[in-house]
Amino acid sequence: MQEFLANLAQLDRWAPQLLSAVARLALVLVLAWVLNRVSRPLIHRLDEAFGRHPERSEERQRRIQTLLTIVEKVASAAIWTVAVIMGLQVLGVNTAALLTAAGVGGLAFGFGAQNLVRDFISGFFILAEDQIRVGDVAVINGTGGLVQAINPRTTVLRDLNGTVHVFPNGSIQTVSNLTKEWSRYVIDVSVAYKEDVDRVMEVLRSIGQELQEDPEYRPLIVQPLEVLGVDDFGASGVTIKTMITTLPLKQWQVGRELRRRIKKRFDAEGIEIPFPHTSLYWGSASQAFRVQVETGQTDADRVVEEVLRRLGATQAAAESDRPSGGAGA
Repeated sequence: MQEFLANLAQLDRWAPQLLSAVARLALVLVLAWVLNRVSRPLIHRLDEAFGRHPERSEERQRRIQTLLTIVEKVASAAIWTVAVIMGLQVLGVNTAALLTAAGVGGLAFGFGAQNLVRDFISGFFILAEDQIRVGDVAVINGTGGLVQAINPRTTVLRDLNGTVHVFPNGSIQTVSNLTKEWSRYVIDVSVAYKEDVDRVMEVLRSIGQELQEDPEYRPLIVQPLEVLGVDDFGASGVTIKTMITTLPLKQWQVGRELRRRIKKRFDAEGIEIPFPHTSLYWGSASQAFRVQVETGQTDADRVVEEVLRRLGATQAAAESDRPSGGAGA
């Protein structure tokens, strides 16, 4: 009790120090929160500044958006890291020794978490080499979808069914970007063997020209429809390969409209689109089949008939060998 009373007597000496430490700690936290909130609009101001560039394209916009997202996350992590160190200094913790210990511990952690370190390094190179960006359609390790996020450790895809796929950056082996700078749609058009392929290719070029002159689709087309020619002789038709180059992400919209116009134009022109069927060829005109109709007798009936026939023949032979009575008298 006496010790407690003695501490209360010294309250006027250590209370100001405690209040000062709490106030400084609160000030550090408030400043960190304010800086974190202010940094976001400042980073987005950079996006607006780049947006005023007269030559900015959609490709550049997606790249800038991806980089700004990473910068925002890094800035937030840096602000709170500095705030934690300053808070520890306010509380009287030796941060120099703590940082040294953290460095040694981080080195040991790096050896134990090599996959995690590999993910971060791979994520850095994905961004630095501009392999993919947020908003691209890409195929990663055989899985295709829209790139929704590129984080320092993971890359997130969402496929056409709405399924979200998360790939650790270190495990990404192959990346196929379907929408970088421009996109292309390839169509294999199959027609019947009886059709004149030169006429068919001319009709396809006419369809491509009409599509390019359409005000709705003209801004989406980078290069006109190219008819590459006869590409294959299939089981039921001749394949003619065509392709059209569009703006990124617009190849499916233009390609579906092109398919629709090809179907309607072929129907109007009487060009047959074949379907799988089988034809038998004998090498020459086949002759009429020879049909022999048999009675409905069984094997037993035929055996009985044969036995009776032979008995009749034997009996007839015996009667012919018998001598006549009138001739002997």
